[in-house]
Amino acid sequence: MSLLIVIPNRNTQALQEKLSEALPNEVIEVWPDIKEPEQVEFVLAWLPPEGVWQSLPNVKGISSFGAGVDGLLSAALPDVPIARIVDPNLAFDMGQYILGHILAWKLRLLQYRQQQNERRWYPKRAHRAINVGILGYGQLGQEAARQLTLNGFAVSAWSRNEKQAEGINFYYGETGLYQMAEQCDFLVCLLPLTDQTTGILNQRLFSAMPNHSVLINVGRGKHLVEADLLEALHTQQIAHAILDVFHTEPLPEEHPFWQQNNLTITPHVSALTDINTVVKQIAHNYMQVKNSEPMCHCIDAKKGY
Repeated sequence: MSLLIVIPNRNTQALQEKLSEALPNEVIEVWPDIKEPEQVEFVLAWLPPEGVWQSLPNVKGISSFGAGVDGLLSAALPDVPIARIVDPNLAFDMGQYILGHILAWKLRLLQYRQQQNERRWYPKRAHRAINVGILGYGQLGQEAARQLTLNGFAVSAWSRNEKQAEGINFYYGETGLYQMAEQCDFLVCLLPLTDQTTGILNQRLFSAMPNHSVLINVGRGKHLVEADLLEALHTQQIAHAILDVFHTEPLPEEHPFWQQNNLTITPHVSALTDINTVVKQIAHNYMQVKNSEPMCHCIDAKKGY
């Protein structure tokens, strides 16, 4: 049995070295350098190339290299258990990112930075905005809600299935999505990327939001219809957007987002997984597969999360 790393266009040397330390008696290879494809029973992958699975006849377990699995799912995947990475620190970091940007907007820090550049003294009261709507109430959404609530924000959440949590106002379904958006000073996207959520951040949603509201997308770039956001910002349908994820990463130099004054861009840094956490979970799941035991943190491939 061997472990295969399939993460094209990325230097995986450090990852391979750490996995070798964690699994000293196991064969670990990096695609496309595979000596015995029939020995590969566990694959760690992200954006695997077309046709790779057909060359691996005996795969018994697959792990995503990220917290999501949208960079992995495809019709050609083997019908085997699929796991994702769960980093307990990642949720906390994501909550801090969201809280930090919301507070920066509420306290007008971006505005004051611009005034500093202009050597202009113009004090104003903080924005009264306190209503935050979260799209997606999984591990990340729950931690973001906890931190926001502790800091005095009123939190609502929209999810696919009915949920309950003390202090959170929940919405469901298409009608609930727009009902929540109407009341949001800040709308945060933390959804998994599926066929149903692709393009959910669009003109119709923006038109339901108050014109003083702020969009924060830390989900996936494809949640957003980019042209619709540019129009909404240009017409001041919404006041500002904060984006950490994009259709194409790195964001191309010629992309119009760079020239948009009421848009904040960060380079996909809202929550970075610790490589040591990744290695620990991969090594554990590899041994689970080797011992014919169930992997941890498996997803439902039909749902996509």
